[in-house]
Amino acid sequence: MRCLSFLLVAGVGVALASNPEGEAFLKKKEQEPDVIKTSTGLLYKVVKKGDGTHHPTAGSPCECHYKGQFIEGEEFDSSYKRGTPTTFKPSQVIAGWTEALQLMVEGDHWELYIPSELAYGSRGAGGRIPPHAALVFTLELLKIKGEKVPKTEL
Repeated sequence: MRCLSFLLVAGVGVALASNPEGEAFLKKKEQEPDVIKTSTGLLYKVVKKGDGTHHPTAGSPCECHYKGQFIEGEEFDSSYKRGTPTTFKPSQVIAGWTEALQLMVEGDHWELYIPSELAYGSRGAGGRIPPHAALVFTLELLKIKGEKVPKTEL
């Protein structure tokens, strides 16, 4: 359950931005042609489009595979390495994941570029993720195990 120690921290309105390196990284990513930016500042790229027909709600348990990395590429957590997916509700994780999961459908495989304010903000996490860190996640939504809402086109 070490993996959830990083993820089960809801991103509660942290107003401080990413460090300068993170800001530069996000600005560069935003210019890439396949990267989408939401109104909150979350950036994502669809690696593989799923064939699901529904989105999870904030309270729906979701079975996912993921990998977390710092912007330099160093990995800090991975369900892939453990060989088993993890189940959690979008309401139980950082704000960037909460938003992304509710936009995804089963089978989606996205790469997320998350600014600090949608991740762990000024507090960092677990002594491993420093304050104000922008983060990169690979996220696959394998199965929605709870309430679903009909798919909307992005």
